[in-house]
Formats: sequence, C-alpha cells, structure tokens
Amino acid sequence: MATIQTTKKSVAVNPLKQSQPLGSALAFLGLKGMMPLFHGSQGCTAFAKVMLVRHFREAIPLSTTAMNEVSTILGGEDNVEQAILTLVEKSHPEIIGLCTTGLTETRGDDMPGILRSIRKRHPELFDLPIIFVSAPDFRGALQDGFAATVESIVRELPQAGEIRPDQVTLLVSSAFTPGDVQEIKEMVRAFGLKPIVVPDLSASLDGHLDDSPSSVTSGGTTLAELREIGCSVFTLAIGDSLQKAAEILEQRFKIPYEVFPSLSGLGAVDEFLQGLSDISGVPVPETYRRQRRQLQDAMLDTHFYFGRKQIALALEPDLLRGVAQFLQLMGCEIHTAVTTTRSPILETLPVETVIIGDLADFERLAPGADLLITNSHGAKISRRLGIPLYRMGFPIFDRLGNGQFSKVGYRGTIQLLFEIGNVFVEHEESTVHTRFTHDEEKSNENCICNGRSSTH
Repeated sequence: MATIQTTKKSVAVNPLKQSQPLGSALAFLGLKGMMPLFHGSQGCTAFAKVMLVRHFREAIPLSTTAMNEVSTILGGEDNVEQAILTLVEKSHPEIIGLCTTGLTETRGDDMPGILRSIRKRHPELFDLPIIFVSAPDFRGALQDGFAATVESIVRELPQAGEIRPDQVTLLVSSAFTPGDVQEIKEMVRAFGLKPIVVPDLSASLDGHLDDSPSSVTSGGTTLAELREIGCSVFTLAIGDSLQKAAEILEQRFKIPYEVFPSLSGLGAVDEFLQGLSDISGVPVPETYRRQRRQLQDAMLDTHFYFGRKQIALALEPDLLRGVAQFLQLMGCEIHTAVTTTRSPILETLPVETVIIGDLADFERLAPGADLLITNSHGAKISRRLGIPLYRMGFPIFDRLGNGQFSKVGYRGTIQLLFEIGNVFVEHEESTVHTRFTHDEEKSNENCICNGRSSTH
C-alpha cells in the first residue's frame, strides 16, 4: 500500500495542478449547445480559456459574471442575473453551466438561492437548464471539478423512463482525451449498443471544421440524450473519480454500474470488452480479436526497451493510476509519483510513496529516472536533468494533435507502446552517439599529442 505525503511548502513553486473551475469547464464543453459561465472575476475566466485554447487549438466558448471589487463586497446576484440574460439574448444556449470560483466561494454566495430568485423574476428561463457546480479553486484540482460537474449533470437532467436494453451510459473522466472517447464509443457500438457519453468531448473538442461559427459548443451530448440517461440498462464509469456519479444514477434509477479505472493495457481492455459482451449478449467481434493479437506482438517487440526502466510520473490521480499500472505490467518500475489532489485510489498504486505536490517536488525526486511523464511544463525539467520527456495530461501546448490522440483500447495501447518505446530508442541512440563522439575526439587529441612528442 502506497504512503501518501503532502508537501508542507507555503506556495507552489512550479504548479502541477489545474483548478477545479477549469476541470468543470472542460466537462461542460462536452455538452451540445452549452455555454460555461464562471461566477467570478474576468481574470479567472481568461486564464481558463487561454489554457483550453492552447491545449486543444480550438475556439472555446466561456463566459463570466465579471465580478469586481464592489460586487464582491455587496454580493454577486445582479452579476449572475445579467450574465444569464445576456447569454440567452445573444448566444441562445441550450444549457448553461454555472460554476463558482475561489472568489465567490470565499465570499459564500448562496448560489441555489440566487438561481431560484432569478427564475422567479424571469419565467422565460423556466425551460432553460442551468447546471450549478460548486468548484472552489483553492481546494481540489482539475479532476475534482470535472467529476463534480458530471455529478451535477446526472443529478439534475436525466429523467425516468422505460429501460432500453441496447442503451448504456458512458461516464468518461478527465483522464481521457477526445480521441480516447471516440475509440471507446466505437468499441461499445461494435456490440450493438447505443452509448450516451457524459461528457462527449469527441464530438466537440476533437478538432473539426463547422459549417457555421457558433458562440456555444457545436457538438457533444445533446439535452435530449441527457434526459434519456434514466432509460439506460447499464452505466460504465471510465475512471475512478466518476464512481460517485455512477452511484447517483444507481440511486435515482436503479441502474447497475461498473467502474473501469483504465482502458490501456491487455488486461484492462480484455475486461472492458468482456463487460460489453455480457451486457449485449454479443461475442467479441473478430476485429478486436485481431487487434488483441497485434497488441501482444507489439508487447513482445517493445518489452526489451521497457524492462527495468525507472519512470517518474506527475499526473492527475486517475491518469496516474492507469499509466502506472500499465507501465508496471510492461516491466517498468515507478521511480517517482507526484499528483495534484487526494484520491482514494492513491493508496492502491504500485509505488512506495505518492507525493501530493508540484513540479518542483517532481524535479527534486526525478533524478535517476529513465523517463519523465507529465504535461508540457515538464519540458524545462527534462532539459535540466537530461532525462527524456513523454508528454501526457493537461496542458500540452508544444505538441500537435491533443484532441485526436488515443491511448485506450488495443489500438491505443499499441500507439502508446510504440511512442514511449521510440522515446527510449532515441535517447539510447543519442547517448551512444554522444559517448562515441567524445571518445573519438579524445582519441584524436591523444594522436596529435603523440605525434608532437615523436617530432620533438
């Protein structure tokens, strides 16, 4: 069982974690016709928007109640009301996602009461879903805000109905990219099942050109689909952080669920496909049987490069668990594990100690590792330590294709194996080349010196 340690520093020197409101906005962006609304200052919203734009390289709809010094002291109800009315008039959202920030959480605004009061004054808002999420950025991290948003969605929008034996609900955590979500949907559909994904980032942040610009999200899970979740025959929660959301659906509609911590690696994918086969009564398609054999071959091809390698990880808890277990199964040893927030799964990780800290802690602990795995902020650490970096997590702003990268399923696992394996190969080649060049230069110097000696 891993020991959990929290750093005692007064400040984060080189922050690893992202805020809860940012995670909440990311989850909201997986709903169609959505406008996320931050209840806080303009700076809070601008920072989150910049981070999302840099990572996905897409236009990101995000609005703010624009709290200032006066409204912070006197109360933000007027700002919330005006922001909602303005969005309804100008953007015509199908759903509004209202998320608090550290500013308004510290003040203690009664948000449920404020929303009731606004709806009472404006009957035209009666049919407009406004999903409220409490997401103070002085507590928790991106994963917590994402999970809290999914919990609010499944608590408020689904309605009871007749069970549909071919419909399942997919709750997908922040550890998975839009490309991951697309691959998961394809696996589910291969068994004749209809998935309703919450949130469906593969339809909104996958990187596609729209026929016409929109001020709200143009893709994602529709409001009609969200209403129909109560008719699903089963809930598949992908990522440990969404277990509570699955429990909410079980309590509300008696829908059974299963949690799959990761979908990377032979055993994890086997278990998921077997679950889909049990739900649908359909045997695993031949396509996936062949992909499984391809993965087995890829594991044989790459295991020489992975065996006994020391890996340093700095990731959100869900992603940290999935990657750590996958690498351990490939013969690697986890040298360092740093994460952003407390989670019950941390104690189950295959490491001695997990640090809840920042990238300064990561840099202090990483020397001696063969590979660093973290977001783009680890690039400078990689150069200083002379250890190669494989970018994963959020944000990744110095590489392309974040919206379509996939690490799940047999195909995604193969891609992940080869990409990390090639990092090992390239680093080994560069190290040998540097050593050879150094030895050659030293040999030439000795020859010159010997030549001079014989001349004299």
